[in-house]
Amino acid sequence: MAKRAAEYPSVDILFEDDSIVVVSKPAGMIVHPAPGHEQGALSDILLKDRPGMASVGSRERPGVVHRLDIETSGVMVFAKTPKAYAKLRDAFESHQKVKKTYLAVLHGAIKPSEGTLETTIGRKPWDAKRMAVDVPDGKRAVTHWTVLEKHGPLALVEFVIETGRTHQIRVHAAHLGHPIVGDALYGDAEKDRHMKSPPKRQLLHAVQLEFPHPVTGRMLSFAAPPPPDVLYAH
Repeated sequence: MAKRAAEYPSVDILFEDDSIVVVSKPAGMIVHPAPGHEQGALSDILLKDRPGMASVGSRERPGVVHRLDIETSGVMVFAKTPKAYAKLRDAFESHQKVKKTYLAVLHGAIKPSEGTLETTIGRKPWDAKRMAVDVPDGKRAVTHWTVLEKHGPLALVEFVIETGRTHQIRVHAAHLGHPIVGDALYGDAEKDRHMKSPPKRQLLHAVQLEFPHPVTGRMLSFAAPPPPDVLYAH
């Protein structure tokens, strides 16, 4: 069961040992410092009591194995040692033993209710902030979806991604004609504005993460319950 660390009131520590720390990232918190977001990064918060992480990975992204968008909430793992970092990076980049499951609230339900989308995803040549399918130099992206619930014009959908491309679920949901509620880049701002309770962020949550422990090789699985905006928006 997750325990809330008293020294980090905004971050839930789901698990920790000598090699890794698994957390539930809240929406609105950036993973590592970036232009315009130099303060309050999750990596900096973790470094306060784990100074050894400063030498793990790059100086700009200490301990960071994978990332979530600033508005996306949910499970993340950080490496605490160089060995753990190398092993986890290999696992995440190979996509073979890592399973990432997300929940999202969409404008409308994808049909059929279960399916798989495989495209390439890359940056738009004319807009560096946006990703798109089937652009030059795009990389393979595979997303599986299952519609869990429908409520009026909205749907709660589970996504499992085989690959970890930038904005992958957001891009694929929009490509399927059912963008994520509250998504400022790929969403439907008009529909967002006319909702009874307009969203304050993109309603995307990393609900479960499975990966092999970098030292023992034992498969681990961690879950973060979806926050109220995701759970009740639909």
